[in-house]
Amino acid sequence: MRAAGVDTRGLGRDDEALGRVGVFIELHIEQGRALVDLDAAVGIGVGIWPHGRWRFSFAGKANHAGTTRLVDRHDPMLPFAVAALAARAEATRHDGVATFGRLQVEPNGTNAVPSRVTAWLDARAPRRDAVEAIVHGVELAAGSSAAEHGVAITVTPESISPVVDFSADARSRLHDVLGPLPELGTGAGHDAGILAPAVPSAMLFVRNPTGISHAPDEFAERADCLVGIDALAAVMADWISP
Repeated sequence: MRAAGVDTRGLGRDDEALGRVGVFIELHIEQGRALVDLDAAVGIGVGIWPHGRWRFSFAGKANHAGTTRLVDRHDPMLPFAVAALAARAEATRHDGVATFGRLQVEPNGTNAVPSRVTAWLDARAPRRDAVEAIVHGVELAAGSSAAEHGVAITVTPESISPVVDFSADARSRLHDVLGPLPELGTGAGHDAGILAPAVPSAMLFVRNPTGISHAPDEFAERADCLVGIDALAAVMADWISP
């Protein structure tokens, strides 16, 4: 913002304003489909999984795809392919999720053995040690394949977010007001996760029958949305009542 010429004075954490916040309750569509299986229109969030992003760089040697013998190649795409498969296997093993969703290939020619492949791994799990185990497993598998094919590999962490546990008192009060709703964690970041270290925070999730998030097919039934609105209104009324 400063580089763009924006005056950032006065922006940032405002402890005086935070001190006036008694509780923060966020209502959000579920980013998944757990509530469908639980047959519930609304659920209560227990926290946000720790997650991070790592940059995997595979450096090989560019060459002609039509004239370079397989035994003479230093193809960085091969250890990347192993890394992508390992991400799925390690995530399954450690009850998390792992995704290579971004990839850069150089020189990116159809008839060229790549000189370099750079890929970004997004890994998330209920516990920090599980996230670290996933990434470690991917790195080991990719490193073994890279050595086999004469490719150099570097792994660089770019961002790591800690686990966020929502306020136990706030969650208990939600149950007192709304009844025995199912509880679920989430692997997605939310505003409540940003505020949780500073003020008591909790979340209400509305059922998403598609399980799709951040895509056009994301959907919630109108009736479920109204249940969510009524739940939030009831919670707000309870908190501000004398």
